[in-house]
Amino acid sequence: MRRLFLLFFVCCVSIAKAEITLPSIFSSNMVLQREATVDFFGWAHPGEEFTISTGWDSKVHSVKTPITGKWKVSVETSGAGGPYKIAFKGDSNEILLDNILIGEVWLCSGQSNMEWSANSGLDNKEEAIASSNKPTIRLFTVEKRTADHPQDDLAGTWQVCSPETMPEFSAVAYFFAERLQEEMDVPIGLIDSSWGASCAEVWTPEEEFDKNPALQEAYELIKPNPWVPIEKSILYNAMIAPLTSFKISGTLWYQGESNTANAESYENTFGTLINSWRDKWGYDFPFYYVQIAPYKYGREYEGGIVRDQQRRTLSLPNTGMTMTSDICTVDDIHPRNKKDVGIRLANIALKQQYDVLDTTVYGPLFDKAEAIGDKVMVHFLHNEGLTVKGKDLEHFEVLSSDGTWYPAKAKIKNGIVTVQAKEAKEPKMVRYAYRSTDIPNLFNSVGLPASTFISEEL
Repeated sequence: MRRLFLLFFVCCVSIAKAEITLPSIFSSNMVLQREATVDFFGWAHPGEEFTISTGWDSKVHSVKTPITGKWKVSVETSGAGGPYKIAFKGDSNEILLDNILIGEVWLCSGQSNMEWSANSGLDNKEEAIASSNKPTIRLFTVEKRTADHPQDDLAGTWQVCSPETMPEFSAVAYFFAERLQEEMDVPIGLIDSSWGASCAEVWTPEEEFDKNPALQEAYELIKPNPWVPIEKSILYNAMIAPLTSFKISGTLWYQGESNTANAESYENTFGTLINSWRDKWGYDFPFYYVQIAPYKYGREYEGGIVRDQQRRTLSLPNTGMTMTSDICTVDDIHPRNKKDVGIRLANIALKQQYDVLDTTVYGPLFDKAEAIGDKVMVHFLHNEGLTVKGKDLEHFEVLSSDGTWYPAKAKIKNGIVTVQAKEAKEPKMVRYAYRSTDIPNLFNSVGLPASTFISEEL
């Protein structure tokens, strides 16, 4: 009897494994990246033969599952359009995916400000929800999971954007897609893989810590958190690794608040994450991120240090940064204005990735500084129409030869800011809006605020 039971069990397992199985990222209602080579992949019994029929080009692709039981096939997608069907047909089972669109796919990640939804609390919440009947925007929320090793699959499903589905999805990501569609009129797929209060290290592949001792040293400063695991790589393994074979147009990132504990090394930490994700996907996709807003952190300067480190990360190619200091409050780490954040990210994409916007999409960014006597001449990129909101230009400081930072008077002339402090006869460095709670009041002609910065020694 026991032998018969074991034989029956083995047969059942074999039959189950023989079926074609897809990871969760492939489902009805999904968006595939347009005009690209995309990979379909999944599992079946070794030697299983089946076909994949793609509705946009009526092609049939033959697949034979290798001995590993995991198959993969590459297909070419068309221009934006749909809806289409994709059929997987084998001897053991058939899978039909329908309502498939082809357009632009963006991965959205980070911590709570990326995760923040309309139902979390949002300016003009009712209006945003009421106007969210946008069936060519598709939403995929990765369920929160952890793993000690990189996984092949994750939990989640594609949904059509509507007043029923939008309120629980990332508001920043939704407004990003809404703005893209205003200019491009193509389907947009959004994958939200975020976890509130997470530090960058949990989203970074484990091998990066072995290659980068400074990254490991910085990680050791992260303290336990009641809202999220802090073990390095634990969210990358579960919530990012399964997506690295899914073709995306780019990534949006809203994170940094939880790295104020090791703020001084955030450029290295963040840059390592960006490069490692691009390595895993195999191409240098755009990586656009949000500079954290002024807020009352524990230490006087930790927020400003992170903001400056984020600014410095722009040295990596194909990156972009959205400033948010003018749409925040220092008393709330979750600003309720997520629409302008999404629009600003989208404008960067529209200009840098899609080349359909012909306007400045950045606030003033520090370029260089030079000391002339007791004055410092500060030059900015995107300095057209530099202006002050308020009576005086605030939050500039200069470092004196005695090692003390002094508040400085600042004036704008011909797109250059002249900074001077009477206590600093021989200024050594200059910085701007460097305290955690400093809200810049220097803007350019398109109404975007200047970024925090600290110069090198003059």
